[in-house]
Amino acid sequence: MTSTDPASAAREIAAEAAQAYQEALGERLIGAYLLGSLSYGGYAPAASDIDLALVLADADGSSIADTTAALQERSPLHRKLSVFWASLPALREGRDDGRFPALDRLQLADHGRVLLGSDVLAEIARPAAAELLLESARFAIAVLATPEVTAEFREPRRLLVDTVWFTKAVLFPVRFLYSGTLASGRAANNDEAIEWYLARPDAPAKSLVRLALKVREGHPLDADELRPELAAGLVPLYRYYIEDQLRQLKEIDAPADLVAAFADWDERLG
Repeated sequence: MTSTDPASAAREIAAEAAQAYQEALGERLIGAYLLGSLSYGGYAPAASDIDLALVLADADGSSIADTTAALQERSPLHRKLSVFWASLPALREGRDDGRFPALDRLQLADHGRVLLGSDVLAEIARPAAAELLLESARFAIAVLATPEVTAEFREPRRLLVDTVWFTKAVLFPVRFLYSGTLASGRAANNDEAIEWYLARPDAPAKSLVRLALKVREGHPLDADELRPELAAGLVPLYRYYIEDQLRQLKEIDAPADLVAAFADWDERLG
């Protein structure tokens, strides 16, 4: 690795990884593509992953995990590598037969950049807005609504020391809220989601969101600075998000258990 610019260094890791997957997969690898902030801009070395997408001829991803593990051992920067993969037939049909959630498939269609192999981005089926809403809602319940995370909202510990977790915990609801306004199903990025959120007159916790943006851009975590911001803003931010999600889930007649999970989450936060 020769580049000192963080985004360029991350792209070098992605290109190195693409070559490693080509060696492991051979002709079964149709193409490798940059994904996420490295493809659409806004890469933040303090918080961003190195996202790579692999499109295969079939659904056998048995060698991908071993290749990824070997790559991640090479350096701390290599450990930021995050790999999404699926077969081209599944992507054409709007399915995930590997590791490729709907939002990431949409990002690939909108912003993917070819590293090697064939450009098949125009063949990828774009997920419907309802699928994106349901997927993000299920992710939120599984990852953000757990008792452990909810306890952190009241007495933060990891949020005060883990840059990636702090930025994700604050900016996930902002991005989900913004994505819900994009009826066309376009993939949103963090920067435009934050700009949209801060322009909303009724949005709470704007100073917390601004602080998360600063931390994402490299501002160091300072527990004395974070504590009052989290205490004042995190619960109002999430209740604002939950209220919006409940409205949208009911509009699309989402499964009753998912609606109930959001209602329970709101009650626990309140």
